[in-house]
Amino acid sequence: MNIFFILTLAMIIIIVLLRLKLQIGVCMIAGGFFMWLTQSADVFDLIQAAYETFTLPRTYDIVFALYFVMCLEIELRLSGVLNDMVKALQQKFSGVKVLLAIMPAFLGLLPSVGGARFSAPIVEELSTDLKLSPEHKSAINFWFRHIFEFSNPIVPGLILACNIAGVTFSEFLRNLSWVTILAFAVGWFVLIRPIKNLRGVDKEESAEEILHEQQALKLALLPVASIFLIVVFAGLTASIATFIVIVTMYFLLKLAGRGVEFKKIFLGALDIKMTLNICGILYFVQILEVTKILNEIVAAFQASPLPIFAIIAGVSFIVGILTGMSQGHVSMVMPIVAAMGTGNLDLACVAMVFGVAGQMLTPTHVCLIVTIDYFKADLLKTLMPVLICEILITIIFSVYMLAVSC
Repeated sequence: MNIFFILTLAMIIIIVLLRLKLQIGVCMIAGGFFMWLTQSADVFDLIQAAYETFTLPRTYDIVFALYFVMCLEIELRLSGVLNDMVKALQQKFSGVKVLLAIMPAFLGLLPSVGGARFSAPIVEELSTDLKLSPEHKSAINFWFRHIFEFSNPIVPGLILACNIAGVTFSEFLRNLSWVTILAFAVGWFVLIRPIKNLRGVDKEESAEEILHEQQALKLALLPVASIFLIVVFAGLTASIATFIVIVTMYFLLKLAGRGVEFKKIFLGALDIKMTLNICGILYFVQILEVTKILNEIVAAFQASPLPIFAIIAGVSFIVGILTGMSQGHVSMVMPIVAAMGTGNLDLACVAMVFGVAGQMLTPTHVCLIVTIDYFKADLLKTLMPVLICEILITIIFSVYMLAVSC
């Protein structure tokens, strides 16, 4: 059976199950089982996929990173820091629409798995007086958090892409970073511009209240900057770095008169349903790897008579959808780019842009799942404006690349 036909049927199964309100982890496993039945049907493959899922360090880094991000969010929310930070920012900016875009983008500089869970409460707080649907808020949080996928020097996918494709990091950023500006502009046009800015009359605040809010702004930005520095300069994983910051912030908040009970932080962040969903998604990805489905997709594209540009774009997009991680599509596609000519900067950029497009349109993307879980939003309705944004970006990028290559 044709691999693309199998893939299409699997996606239909996942979408139908999602519409029936089943948990995302269950839907992804069902899609994975269908592809396993058509490709392998060897029970040992399912066992091996389960074994690898729960023995790979990646699984525990993702689960604990998400848990600790939720701990940090609870810590800052219960201490009143998030609420006061929003007030301080509203004093600095003339409109809340700007903040809705730049806050998730700023927090997105820290590529922590599930980090969208940290920016979601800020988007919620900022949009209190705006009549936005849960899906609109989810799309804003999800989209702007990922605009730096093309220019952030600590995004693992970018680092891996340069190493495999044989291009220098500086060259890659010079040729790709403009897509970050494009992503912000497209996101603004589709998601922010239509919002009616209902900013009311500013409430008169005392000097003491303003000082209190300025303190909160510093306390909110400190953990983000600290995690960034620990990950970059100490080389620790995001989960370990976030844990260190949580413990440090616990004492700092106490000193600042904003103490939070230790028990409320760590028990409040326990979310069994979310953890099971994440494990289900990771198991789905591992089924694809064990059954060699990803390799078969790549081979099918390589054997096709399509132009190289279309092959790289197509493979990157599909693998991005299936894995939901930049490391996933990069590790599968960049070796093809390298084989076609080490140092081929244009093809490396094509692979990155279309791979990110795929990972932004799939329920295997952890940030999307934690975002819709927080806002209690519908997944497919959330993805519609994201799809429009990605269509605009890939069209503009393709036209530019074709114009440059002529």
